[in-house]
Amino acid sequence: MIEIIPAIDLIDGKCVRLTQGDYDEKKVYDDNPVEVAREFEAQGVRRLHLVDLDGARSKHVVNLPVVEAIARETNLIIDFGGGIKSDDDIKKVFDAGAQMVTVGSVAVTKPTLLTKWLNKYGADHIILGADVKNERISINGWKEEGDESLLPFIERYMAYGIKNVLCTDISKDGMLAGPAIDLYKKILNHYPTLNLIASGGVGQMADIEQLDSIGVRQVVVGKAIYEGRVKLKIED
Repeated sequence: MIEIIPAIDLIDGKCVRLTQGDYDEKKVYDDNPVEVAREFEAQGVRRLHLVDLDGARSKHVVNLPVVEAIARETNLIIDFGGGIKSDDDIKKVFDAGAQMVTVGSVAVTKPTLLTKWLNKYGADHIILGADVKNERISINGWKEEGDESLLPFIERYMAYGIKNVLCTDISKDGMLAGPAIDLYKKILNHYPTLNLIASGGVGQMADIEQLDSIGVRQVVVGKAIYEGRVKLKIED
């Protein structure tokens, strides 16, 4: 059964959502992300995807106090991304209480640093972030489009031991018009052993069922939860 992982995106310590990564298209959903996280946990959620949008834009981690508060107030497994660019950044995030980190830009700009982190922290704690436009990797809060194509990018890091890849089709993100099913099929056809985490575009439960049917085991959902289109199921 596919696992729904709610997303909390942070700007100025508040819970927000963007549309297609556009900071000018920001909608604030809640001033208190810790309360949002507690509500998710009360609904049976075990894991949270926490994104530091300030950090992604400023190229260093900004919202550490929120990580610390959620780790202190809940038992959620926190997967944190956004602004992790250095040894100091990643250490602070883990010390703050995150159990996993999602790293994208560093994988493009400093590949040896990411392989170092894989060796140090282990593949269970490092998620490769693959944010794509037209199957090309985008970095730094989706502000810069890289030269690297998606499939070779994934393959290179699988060779270094990556097991988990969070893939977001930026054109779908925040649109509520359905996820990139064909893209995810393509990835899974090439790399059937990969744990592919889908993200972007989910607008209704049928989208999640479709992802489940093609073999995606985890999906990050944001706006559809906040707008009541997707209900979180309590698991026994």
